[in-house]
Amino acid sequence: MPRLCLILLFLLLPLLGKGQPARRACMFWNVENLFDCRHDTLKHDQEFLPDAERGWSPWRYWRKLDALSRTLAAVADAEGDWPMLVGLAEVENDSVLRDLTRRSPLRQAGYRYVMTDSPDERGVDVALLYQPERFRLTGWHAVGIPSRENGFRPTRDLLYATGEVAPGDTLHILVVHLPSRAGNRRGSEQHRLLAVERLRQTVDSLSGRPLLVMGDFNSEAGDRIFRRLCPPLVSLMPRGKAMRRARGTYVYQGRWSFLDHMLCSPALQARMDAPARVVAFPFMLDEKGRPARTFLGPIYKGGYSDHLPVICSLAGLLPQGGGGD
Repeated sequence: MPRLCLILLFLLLPLLGKGQPARRACMFWNVENLFDCRHDTLKHDQEFLPDAERGWSPWRYWRKLDALSRTLAAVADAEGDWPMLVGLAEVENDSVLRDLTRRSPLRQAGYRYVMTDSPDERGVDVALLYQPERFRLTGWHAVGIPSRENGFRPTRDLLYATGEVAPGDTLHILVVHLPSRAGNRRGSEQHRLLAVERLRQTVDSLSGRPLLVMGDFNSEAGDRIFRRLCPPLVSLMPRGKAMRRARGTYVYQGRWSFLDHMLCSPALQARMDAPARVVAFPFMLDEKGRPARTFLGPIYKGGYSDHLPVICSLAGLLPQGGGGD
């Protein structure tokens, strides 16, 4: 989309959404390798440099930021307001988030952010964008996974954050990007189970509190890791006909799957407006109706991401006093 058209969309957004009831939307998106164009000597990011095979140039980088901005603007139009919270996976560093929230067209949304600084060797992390006037951040920290101690390569930390959505009503958030399914299948599954054990410990420590867990689990709903999480958590993902209509969030070798999930605690379930939905605007899809990727292997495709986002909405405020620490 030409940059001028994107800027006009942002200027018209308040009028486009006028008259629609504002909802407290929470969204998650694996944005597929959001790297800057500079080498970090502590990470293996050489493939995302201008002189590498992928040719990751400043022009391609800023085009991707515009694409992410356009998607969030379309979500804001559909929801009646900007998402209150946006969890992100596969973001490289503070620099790319600063460019996204302060230097791209998305700056008009007024997002602030927190992110992890994980030992992941490629340098990808998870982050949380939040609107401070609707989610007053009260604390956050990274939750490490004991990968090296158990013979695995280091993986992404979990991101835990808390914030008030109204005076006295605290919402707890966990943003997740579990280890990849690449390589040895049994080994990668064991690594995910290790990460899930750490996630479960964190969930148990928040028993009785309104908690939303969102992320790329690199696992489908039927995989056994969810038997470690549900219960105590409840899946918000579509089921039955709704699941078949949504198809999934990721495509591999022509097969759709749900790798990206939203779950919540029973204390939050009653406040959910509806099951989570997959965001799939036509401009985010390729000619075959699949996620329009940024890259296919080393080949630049110019798309948005190889994953589709998922989104849910809170219906009004949390129960009075229900989110206290």
